[in-house]
Amino acid sequence: MSIVPDTLYCVSFEDFSADGSLAAEMLSALELEFSTWIDRENPRVIHTVYCLKESGADEAEARIRAQLPLWEELGIETGDFQRSVLSGVDWSEAWKKYFHPIEISERLLILPSWLEDPRKPGQKVLTIDPGMSFGTGQHATTLFCLKVIDRLGAEKPGMSLLDAGCGSGILAIAGALCGFAPVDAFDFDPDAVMVAKENLALNGVKNVEPVTADAADYRGRPEKYDLVCANILAHLLRSFRANIASWVRPGAFLALAGILEEEFDSVVSAYAELGFELIEAETLKEWRSGLFRKK
Repeated sequence: MSIVPDTLYCVSFEDFSADGSLAAEMLSALELEFSTWIDRENPRVIHTVYCLKESGADEAEARIRAQLPLWEELGIETGDFQRSVLSGVDWSEAWKKYFHPIEISERLLILPSWLEDPRKPGQKVLTIDPGMSFGTGQHATTLFCLKVIDRLGAEKPGMSLLDAGCGSGILAIAGALCGFAPVDAFDFDPDAVMVAKENLALNGVKNVEPVTADAADYRGRPEKYDLVCANILAHLLRSFRANIASWVRPGAFLALAGILEEEFDSVVSAYAELGFELIEAETLKEWRSGLFRKK
């Protein structure tokens, strides 16, 4: 279980858009921890980003402000930014109400660690405590990767898996529960790797050891992988495509997620140049994800 920090530094702003969920999707794309409060009487929406350090809040606000021109083009109308400090006790309750169980299939259920277990007979439960890292299964791109892992795990037991940009470790854990072996995972953020290790232990997964690494230079296993899940932003998928492609053995699968719908075609073209064929795609909200096969 992740330790609740003593103090969190918060960045809040109002959202006057017709659909408050779009700004939430954009915050998820920035891999920020946040909560969303909906005031249905006024109406208005307030998004609050949580950071471990004041400098982190400064950086988060700067990153959001830099995205505002794009947000405006998408119809997101934001109000003034506010800063506040939250105690760990307050935080421990403030964020949990935004998470709920997610049934991936009759075989797999994603369950936040503080909720009661509603599993069906024969259904495996992946217990997740996101802490301060990205990945609970709530986001559309994570959900796509979970469904791919669940389906391929049933069709081809014993495949190898790489979770690139593992965040909370949710995909690596799902792979282990669905019969993938070996399973590797990495993230550029050492705090995320720590949370991933905690969640692996929470689920009794002992044969996966996530490491701190970068998609630009991670090498992986010499024999390559049967499935690589790269839930990373589109510009990183394009920039590091040669190295990402090298992780996948010929004939195997690559799941790419974290892609805004308008950027998807450029990612498909970038990977087609490296011998990848798009075999399946799904759009959820503003996000489009794809499953590719290496020729």
